[in-house]
Amino acid sequence: MRRSLLCFLYLLSVLSLLSLAGCKPKQPHLTIGSKFFTEQVILAELLAQHIEARTGIHVDRKSNLGGTLLCQKALLSGDLDLYVEYTGTALTAVLNESPSRDPRDVYNRVKQGYAQRFHLEVTEPLGFENTFAMVVRGEDAQRLNLRNTSDIVPFAPKMRAGFGYEFLERPDGFRGWSQLYGLHFAAPPSVMDLGLIYRAMVDKKVDIVAGNSTDGLIDALHLVPLVDDKHYFPPYDAVPIVRRDALTKFPQLRAALADLANKISAEEMRHLNSEVDANQRDPAAVVRAFRASKSL
Repeated sequence: MRRSLLCFLYLLSVLSLLSLAGCKPKQPHLTIGSKFFTEQVILAELLAQHIEARTGIHVDRKSNLGGTLLCQKALLSGDLDLYVEYTGTALTAVLNESPSRDPRDVYNRVKQGYAQRFHLEVTEPLGFENTFAMVVRGEDAQRLNLRNTSDIVPFAPKMRAGFGYEFLERPDGFRGWSQLYGLHFAAPPSVMDLGLIYRAMVDKKVDIVAGNSTDGLIDALHLVPLVDDKHYFPPYDAVPIVRRDALTKFPQLRAALADLANKISAEEMRHLNSEVDANQRDPAAVVRAFRASKSL
């Protein structure tokens, strides 16, 4: 009987400890996310490392979430506190407004629209633009004398195109672009994962893809981005977007984000992407080295 009582008391004490552990308040934290390509993962890690170092706030990382609308939905639901968007994408794909070629006008419209419609704050640009890049193989560019997007018009009926799903569906994407340039490809474009488009180019499964102007693999694989000579695409400046309640909860966050304003050039972003994609380096290590070079 005494032994049974002791066992019962022991079990009761264990359950009490577990209950107390379960009631322990969670550490205040921010959640930073990214879309599903290398540059976004790098930028999310840059924000996370800098915020942790500058403020001591614990940061949860949620990388490779998906496309623009998924990240926007996560931000509005509170699953994310912060992620990096591109102004032209925010204007056309999220706010559904007509594009503009003036970077400051686009930024101001996005900042105002996100504040009024979503109660989100658009902070200062990081310093670089990442626009769509219509990319062909270097050998094809040389053989066919391709420099501008207009140059591919006579060759398009024999070309195979590969684009990401988002580019095919968004209002500033394939439909308007192909109509403006009068492009008719050999077949409807293949829908491809963004992580596979350049491999498909090298393997000659497609002849033109929609990449990003800061992709590190463009130079590494000797590919050629075509000039948007009819200026179809709006400006796409990289900007952190943050929930207002996160700024209220962590007043020091605003200054930490301000530290990163205009700190990254397009060339530097292309190099960071190349370090990860071409040289197979860990994004966190690449970010640490970059922050050290900028004394962040």
